Amino acid sequence: MGTTIAKQDRIGARVPHEVYETLCRAAELTGATVNQFLVQAALKEAQAVIEREEVIRLSPRDWSWLLDLMEKPPKPNARLKAALKRYQKARQDDAGTTFSWEP
Repeated sequence: MGTTIAKQDRIGARVPHEVYETLCRAAELTGATVNQFLVQAALKEAQAVIEREEVIRLSPRDWSWLLDLMEKPPKPNARLKAALKRYQKARQDDAGTTFSWEP
């Protein structure tokens, strides 16, 4: 049975001495090394940023409104119909080019 070694990368940063001292103190208070403290703090912040940018949260009222719209969508108005015509014309005008509207 072989053991798998996880690939690890290195991150380095230069900081003013006062910042380093603050990080050392915080790491010591949590019982972690400075490196462990930095990685844990950076990972926590990175996860928060990703969630903030990728997750949409709705109130129960807004969720109900969205479900109602999906189940009973309104009829297309003049602006939507005009947008569809512009899209279809753009697709037709781009026929034969290297650009593809399809994913």
